[in-house]
Amino acid sequence: MGAFDDKVVIVTGAASGIGAATARKFAVEGASVVLVDADRAGVEEVAAQLPGSVAEVADVSDEQQITALIDEVAEELGSLDVLINNAGVVVTGDIGSTTTEQWRKVMAADLDSVFFASRAALPHLKRSRGCIINTSSVSGIRGDWQQAAYDAAKGAVSNLTRAMALDHGADGVRVNAVAPGVVRTGMTEGAFDSEETMAKHVERIPLRRGGEPEDVADVIAFLASDDARFVTGVVLPVDGGVSASNGQPA
Repeated sequence: MGAFDDKVVIVTGAASGIGAATARKFAVEGASVVLVDADRAGVEEVAAQLPGSVAEVADVSDEQQITALIDEVAEELGSLDVLINNAGVVVTGDIGSTTTEQWRKVMAADLDSVFFASRAALPHLKRSRGCIINTSSVSGIRGDWQQAAYDAAKGAVSNLTRAMALDHGADGVRVNAVAPGVVRTGMTEGAFDSEETMAKHVERIPLRRGGEPEDVADVIAFLASDDARFVTGVVLPVDGGVSASNGQPA
């Protein structure tokens, strides 16, 4: 028996990184997993490795696309139990160097997608008494240099998570978020490929290593499970202990 037998789970941004690892975790635990991504080749490749899973190609920042997809999944599979809003992009720069187009791109992918998908999923989750897990970031808790748009979007995701938890707890819908630190994904490959850059990160990480996608996927699965049945409104750092620091050097 798997922890998520007979559960229907949607994972966005599932073609790689944390999304792919999360889809694998839920599939192994018995869920019917719908993997959503704009990268057709990537999401279909991941889904092909997972029994009982389906790949769907969609732009999660498009209100009509993601709403239609979620309604279709709930109708065809009979329910929706877990929504994992994981899709996102990052643009480097301060507000002076960030173009309006870049700002809109980050807000659409990282924030609008969470709003649209959550709103579409809510009626189905009320019926199943399901849950939402959002992928925020340590950048949604405290700031970074040269990531103004990303930090703003992830900060909004963190507080949207709290707001939804307050508003929909009485409906039986739990809403939580994970806040990963530096994790080996397509976004961070530059850091992991550079020994010098990675050494700077590891110096600040009490557990003395960067994270792997599976480290985050396991926490997402916990938050979606019955073991977390009395947990809602939490933005949980998965950062090897970085956020325990007050910022002063060792």
